[in-house]
This record gives sequence, structure tokens and C-alpha cells, in this order.
Amino acid sequence: MAMDHALACASSLVPCQEVVEGSLLNSLLSIKQGLNMFIIEDKGGAIAIMCASLFFLGTWPAVLTLLERRGRLPQHTYLDYSITNLLAAVLIALTFGQLGDAKHNMPNFFTQLSQDNWPSVMFAMAGGVVLSVGNLSTQYAWAYVGLSVTEVISSSMVVVIGTTLNYFLDNRINRAEILFTGVACFLVAVILGSAVHASNAADNEKKLSESTNTYKLGTDGGTERGKQVIDKDAPKDMENGASAECDTKAEAGTAEYLIELEERRSIKVFGSSTFIGLGIVFFSGVCFSLFSPAINLATNDQWHTLKDGVPHLVVYTAFFYFSISCFVVGIGLNILFLYRPMAGVPKSSFKAYLNDWEGRQWALLAGFLCGFGNGFQFMGGQAAGYAAADAVQVCPINA
Repeated sequence: MAMDHALACASSLVPCQEVVEGSLLNSLLSIKQGLNMFIIEDKGGAIAIMCASLFFLGTWPAVLTLLERRGRLPQHTYLDYSITNLLAAVLIALTFGQLGDAKHNMPNFFTQLSQDNWPSVMFAMAGGVVLSVGNLSTQYAWAYVGLSVTEVISSSMVVVIGTTLNYFLDNRINRAEILFTGVACFLVAVILGSAVHASNAADNEKKLSESTNTYKLGTDGGTERGKQVIDKDAPKDMENGASAECDTKAEAGTAEYLIELEERRSIKVFGSSTFIGLGIVFFSGVCFSLFSPAINLATNDQWHTLKDGVPHLVVYTAFFYFSISCFVVGIGLNILFLYRPMAGVPKSSFKAYLNDWEGRQWALLAGFLCGFGNGFQFMGGQAAGYAAADAVQVCPINA
């Protein structure tokens, strides 16, 4: 009997296959129909996802800073970072934005791609442009000012400027007495961060002038070789960034340590003005302050730029367009910087970038962290208000 059943099934293989595939497809469709688009609508969920954003956005700047200090060219690093940053947005759009049935006035991701929502799309893309320029600026600011001071000043400026703009765009849904008390604290942080940088710069200059080592500042802001200078071409310990030929490491904070760091890092900053670093930081802070209000306008259309009946951009669609423009600007500028570098960075080429695998995995990881961090921030902003969501920009302060 069993043999007859097997032969019968084998003789009708195609119909059996069609039955199995049809049943599987119907099951998947029924599961999808039972799902709804994932939208965070309660404050508890918003807090949870903003905590995740806090972690991601607080980690990626430290990763990129580490690569620069180990000598990897910032152009190479940012090109890798841009790829996975965009990939994170695509993954969010295809999962959270597409799986499940659309909600009222919230079409799925693919549906919105064909709708007449270009005014909102342009706001989202403008946000991506300013974020890309801001991220690119901070890559150089980290070298001039240091990670801690850069993130304190730029992140505090985001809270001061961005939160204020979003508070009014959100129709003042957050309690002003609580929100702006925090904003005032961050305004103080901006002032103190600037003072710390000026103090650090003066302290470093004094250490270098009093050093008994043979190092001295060159006319181009770099260091002129002395008998103890580490050979740039010597094999390096990638864990510590030091030359393998150097038996001892200078103590952190000493003049010798500062010069060793200058020799191996990709961006040379010795001899530069204090105001150059601060200028880059303040410029990046202004850029960072504008991208969240741009997403707010893209998803909520406070200025009524959409035609009647056209639904607002869902946060996943807005984040996708935001990341597209961020990717295009980042890739375009850094390919230009390969051949026309700035801040004393060596020239490179696209072929050299493709062959540079040292630290690539960390740059790719940083892109994922930043991409998911921004996406989660915007998802939380839809529920708790973008003014409150801007608080996650304080996360790099902990880095």
C-alpha cells in the first residue's frame, strides 16, 4: 500500500509540487495579512528604541577615530562607512516599512515610492545632505580637537539648536520647562568644551616646546624627523598603532606620546591654529542641528507642501531618501578627496582604496551602527516628538 502511494505521487510530481507551493504561498500570504506595519505609537516603545539609538550613535564615532589614529586615510574609511550606512536604511525600509498591511494614511514603502510626495522627499534629502557634510567635517575635527571635545560641542549644539527647532515644529508637545532646562545645560557644555580645547592646545604646545626630544614642529604643521622619529614605513602593530621596531611606548599625555601619535595618524595637525579645529566643530554642529528638523518636516508636513489627499511620508520612506542623499554626497566628496585631499592627508586613488583592507571591517561596522542609530532615532521621534528624540544626540559624549 505504501509503495502504491509513493508511485502514485511520483507519477503526478508536477501536480503535487503545485499543491505544496500553493499551500505554502497561501500560508505566507495569510501570515502577512495578519501583520500590520511596525509603527511605534506609545511612549514606552519610543523610549526603548531611543535607548538602542543612544548606544549605536555613541559607538560609531569612537570606531572611526580609532582608524584615523592608526593611520587609515579618512577618505577610505568614509567610503566604506557610506556603503553600510545606506544598507542599514534599505534593510529598515524593506522590513519595518514593507512587511505587513498598510495603516490608515500610512502606505507601505513600495507604495510611497510612486506617490506624488516630492516636496517631502526633498526635505528628507536635504537632511541627508547636511548630515553627510556634518559627518565628513567631524572626521577632520576629531583629529584637530579630539574625540571628546568634538562630540561634546557638536552634540550639545544639536540639542540647543535642533531641539529648539523641533519643539516648535512638533507644536510644543513636550514640556518646555523640562526640555529647555536640559537645553540650557548643553549650552553651558558648548562653552566649556570650547574652553577645554583652548586649554588642551596651550598645554600641548607647552609640552612640545619643553621637550628634550629632537622632535620639532615643521613649517607645514607636521613634525620634522629627529633621531627618535618612528619610521612611517616600518611595520606597525595595528592593535596599538605603534611601530613594531619601537620597544617602548611613550607615556600617554607626554610630548613624546603626542609626537608618536602625530607620526602615525593620517591627518597631521601639529602647528595648526586652535580656531581651525573649533571652526570645523561649530560648522559640523550646525549641520547636525538641521537634519532632524528636515526629517520632521518630511514626515509631518507642517508647512503643508503636499497636495490634498497625498499621505505624509512614513518615517521609513523618509529615512530611505535621507540616506540616499547622504550616500551620494559622501561618496562623491570622498572620491574627490582621494585625488584632491585636504588637511595634509596624502593623495590616494580609487584602486588604492579598493586594495586597502586594513580596518575595513571596522569602518563597515561604523556605517551600520550610525545607520541603525539614525533610523531608530527617527522612529522614536514619530511617537515621542522629534524634540525629545534629539536627546539621543548626547550619546557620543559618553564615547
